[in-house]
Amino acid sequence: MLWVKACHIIFMVTWFAGLFYLPRLFVYHAMSDDKVSHERFKIMERKLFYGIMTPGGILTIGFGLWLWLGYGITGGWLHTKVAIVAGLVAYHIYCGKLLLDFKHNRNRHSHVYYRWFNEAPVLGLIAIIILVEVKPF
Repeated sequence: MLWVKACHIIFMVTWFAGLFYLPRLFVYHAMSDDKVSHERFKIMERKLFYGIMTPGGILTIGFGLWLWLGYGITGGWLHTKVAIVAGLVAYHIYCGKLLLDFKHNRNRHSHVYYRWFNEAPVLGLIAIIILVEVKPF
């Protein structure tokens, strides 16, 4: 089970790297004003979302479920963690929607919006680490 836990952590780091970086790309994309930059950001965003973020998220959840079933973990902290992960999945899906908006030149948000949007996964990561390590309830 330690290998499963290691894989869960490895893919969690991969997923969060994408959750942190994709909105930062959105900031730069929203600030750009030339066609070459727009096309470059579209490629970078697509590769990050589909090549790193989405596989990382799926594998994080898969290995997390394996741990949950293998260890039979229970407790209020776990229910809270699962709720936060569900929120991160919703955030991930919304990032995909924003990616499609940029792809089709339909972005409606400013770079300031994306700067604030970029902070949400940080809060989720902090909360999850505290819940897993401290198990406050």
